[in-house]
Amino acid sequence: MASAPKSANVIRFGLFEVDVQARELRKSGVKLKIHEQPFQVLMALLESPGEVVGREELRRKLWQTETFVDFDHSINTAVNKLREALGDSADNPRFVETLARRGYRFLAPVDGAAREVPASVQRKSWLPWVVAFASMLLLLAIGIGLRFTRPVAQAESRMVPLTSYPGRQMMPAFSPDGKQVAFAWNGEKGDNFDIYVKLVDAGAPLRLTSNSGDEFLPAWSPDNRHIAFCRSVSDHTEIWMVPALGGAERKLGESGSGECGGLSWSPNGKSLVLVDKTTSQELPFLSSLAVATGEKQRLSSPPNESLWDCMPKFSPDGKNIAFLRASSAVSRDVYLLPVKTDGTPGGEPRRLTSQERVFDLDWTADGRRIVYSSNLYGGPNLWTILPSGGSPERLSVGGENARDLSVSRNGSRLVYSRLVEDSNIWRIPGPTSPNRNSVSTKFIASTQQESEAQFSPDGKKIGFDSDRSGTWELWVCNREGHNCVQLTSLSGPAPGSPRWSADSRWVAFDCPKAGNSDIYVISAEGGPLRQITTESSNDVRPSWSRDGRWIYFGSNRTGDWQVWKSPAQGGRAVQVTKDKGAREAFESLDGKFVYFAKLNAPGIWKIPVEGGADTRVIEQGQMGLWSLAQLGICFFDLTHPAGPTLKLYDFATRQVRLLRQFSKETLILANDSAISVSEDGRWILYTQVDQAGSDLMLVENFR
Repeated sequence: MASAPKSANVIRFGLFEVDVQARELRKSGVKLKIHEQPFQVLMALLESPGEVVGREELRRKLWQTETFVDFDHSINTAVNKLREALGDSADNPRFVETLARRGYRFLAPVDGAAREVPASVQRKSWLPWVVAFASMLLLLAIGIGLRFTRPVAQAESRMVPLTSYPGRQMMPAFSPDGKQVAFAWNGEKGDNFDIYVKLVDAGAPLRLTSNSGDEFLPAWSPDNRHIAFCRSVSDHTEIWMVPALGGAERKLGESGSGECGGLSWSPNGKSLVLVDKTTSQELPFLSSLAVATGEKQRLSSPPNESLWDCMPKFSPDGKNIAFLRASSAVSRDVYLLPVKTDGTPGGEPRRLTSQERVFDLDWTADGRRIVYSSNLYGGPNLWTILPSGGSPERLSVGGENARDLSVSRNGSRLVYSRLVEDSNIWRIPGPTSPNRNSVSTKFIASTQQESEAQFSPDGKKIGFDSDRSGTWELWVCNREGHNCVQLTSLSGPAPGSPRWSADSRWVAFDCPKAGNSDIYVISAEGGPLRQITTESSNDVRPSWSRDGRWIYFGSNRTGDWQVWKSPAQGGRAVQVTKDKGAREAFESLDGKFVYFAKLNAPGIWKIPVEGGADTRVIEQGQMGLWSLAQLGICFFDLTHPAGPTLKLYDFATRQVRLLRQFSKETLILANDSAISVSEDGRWILYTQVDQAGSDLMLVENFR
């Protein structure tokens, strides 16, 4: 990556920099394509960051008085092109904010001056003498101070294990006094997750809950007396509270969300913010829950191009809620929601990070920074960012694989969960193999993680995802799992869902490289990327038509998820499905039908390639856990009490038969394109988690 130029002509904001003299816009050192008028708009805004730049002022700067243009259309186009270059959004701006009928304002902090000081306001010739005299006084004061005072040495930050028990210890939460940590643990009896409390300095953990349902996300009340937590029950989540020393539990309310998505007390102790849903088709949003009455009030409304809001945390002063908003399965960014004194939203959420996969967050004790875990440039690692936005800074503590975290309210301690996980690609005989009962074998493995393996149609290569190079990239190996070669070098945004073209020469994949997730194509031999989709939507899970002319993908560009197809060389996309939630598709080997799975509904459907009514083929199967083969549809069933099962829906008999029964201890990586069947049906690849655990790490003297 090119190093950033260091001169007075360079202006920096976030990951971007502007070379004023060269009239270039760069992101992380890489030059971006931007036309002259959007660049002029950017320069005008950078002259007065944080201030409103009126439309008339922009007219004078961009066009001469006698020049005739359709000004409104031209300025709107220029601003839209500028936002496109910055990966910004008009609805949730991070850089350029529109003020109706007034103008525009640049929001992000700016490092570097965008304009020279006019000669009329330059200092007079006696200024150097004043500066020299002031400097002498300052040096004298410093000398006197050093004569009578000594600097106080700050203690070095120190990282030590807090827990090292069997199983997974996760989702830690500091007590308000910073002396105890509550957490979820599934290892004492090897069954479900329960809530525990442990003194930081010594002692065994105290178990607070013993329900048969999983319990997560403990959150201390501000008075240090109670701990609220989430309990998973069937298709919804219950919110409970228990005394911090143990005792009778009290149910506070329920959430329509089937997953525990976060919990945080308001500083006054009167309410909790949680993740909620009212219907099965609705996107999870933030809601407040009154502790005394159980009354709920909606706080956020994620846009259609998002997937959910989660992991909310109140700021220490209660004026803001930091939370995560997911735009795809691999893209979750930090947002900030202002809150009024009555607990209602004080405005629209504002995006702080971009193109990241954030796992958790918390506020520092003074409320001046937000600490979060992210896979930005590898990891996950710990980062910090100002509530006003700007460039994130990586913390020197935390190491890799830092996930859930909590900062003590006295500000001197931080605790996080350290993930220990190893997923690899395994191989078993397929439905046409003469030795279908032979054992599973670990096929593609490393000390890091592998997933999403896909056979090439000619059977000579296998494409897969791996973070063995430090960041998630696409890799290719031969059909025996050897001679692995890195295909992409994105060094940040994670690619996913690699899919081979019918001639085995190209690989399509999805990636949030430009903010939202788009579809890209790369040669199977490596080389430059070719972007297929460019809409301001999330486009995911690509696959190729049998003739190689089209690429299918799931997109939410119409407000809900549908399957679309785009010409493989780029061009206008065509909608394929009409059923809400359709997100992952494969064309049949004879090219007559498109089979697809939905986001939140079990089953596999099909629709004619030329269009028409769709029909449900099987009631089992789910997104990421099925593959189209010559004989039928192979799919995983993870609900069997004896362990995961691999099944085949036979096209000839229209019956489902068992291919493989796995042990109860086998952990299949779900929702991650976990299965691939070779073209001849002789082999099946799947992703298995071979090691999964986590412990808690304590950072003393955290700063």
